[in-house]
Amino acid sequence: MLRFLIGCVAALMLAAPAAAADGFPSRPIVMLVAVAPGGTLDTLARQIASGLTTELGQSVVVENTTGAGGLIGYQRLMKSEPDGYTLMFSNMSLAIIPLLYPTAHVDPVRDLSPIGMVATVPMVLSVSNRSGLTSLPEMLKRMRSGGPKLNFGSGGPGTTAHLGEGLFLHISKTQGELIQYRGSGPAIADLMAGTIDAVIDQTVTMLPLHKDKRIRAIAVSSPQRLPQLPDVPTFAEGGLPAFDLAIWNGVVAPRNTPKPVVDRIAAALSKVLDSPQYKSRIDQLAAIIPDAAQRGPAPMSAMLAKDVKEVASLAKQIGLTPQQ
Repeated sequence: MLRFLIGCVAALMLAAPAAAADGFPSRPIVMLVAVAPGGTLDTLARQIASGLTTELGQSVVVENTTGAGGLIGYQRLMKSEPDGYTLMFSNMSLAIIPLLYPTAHVDPVRDLSPIGMVATVPMVLSVSNRSGLTSLPEMLKRMRSGGPKLNFGSGGPGTTAHLGEGLFLHISKTQGELIQYRGSGPAIADLMAGTIDAVIDQTVTMLPLHKDKRIRAIAVSSPQRLPQLPDVPTFAEGGLPAFDLAIWNGVVAPRNTPKPVVDRIAAALSKVLDSPQYKSRIDQLAAIIPDAAQRGPAPMSAMLAKDVKEVASLAKQIGLTPQQ
């Protein structure tokens, strides 16, 4: 009898995750974005949420949960039930959060169930029209002249824009004033208004604004000029070949999310990446969609673990300091 009961319990334990996936999803899904609306993360998240809504047959609703360079959104995800109904859209900034907030004791490798990457995006250095700058060499000359410091806006401590701007100042051996916002959207709004001089962010947000002449893009981190931005030189052309930062973006769930649920979302996500609508939109924004070998939980887990180590080294080089 005891063996029979043990066998029944074991069978139920094995069946539970599969049963959860069979009925998943049965209600709307929340996708957290840890920055304000209007930036790259928010733009890509809404593209993915729309596609997943179609593929999963339930609404996927983006909720912006801002503060502390992504830590507030991260902590909200950690407090949610690991059932697939609360996800987060993020990027390699996940690897920066533990360095900036060591007392929060977060570990993205331990805490998260990666679902899959959706795009890798080059970085673009853009300046305000009011700045009068027209090229990277001209900017570097001004920054090295000993005059007033140029100010750079970023999406806040720990964001990829913050990392990119710190890396830019380190590589160029220049100084600038870093102004932190609650997301790239507000920073770019001030860039268009001429309130700040420059922003380094992904092509997703910068490309349309450059084409509309609301800002001026002066350098891109791709190896060659982008077909979508043929008039914008690379950082290498401008004299900074070491600045080659590109940002991956993807979807994660809390740890202990059942594997069948993760696999269900990952399969739907892959279909979104293959859809003509997503391919067309991502190509317009000069982003790169992961191929089959780069999709799913395992490749994203490997990338996250790699970046946690590499970003820690980079943070020390460029002088990123803890925020608490």
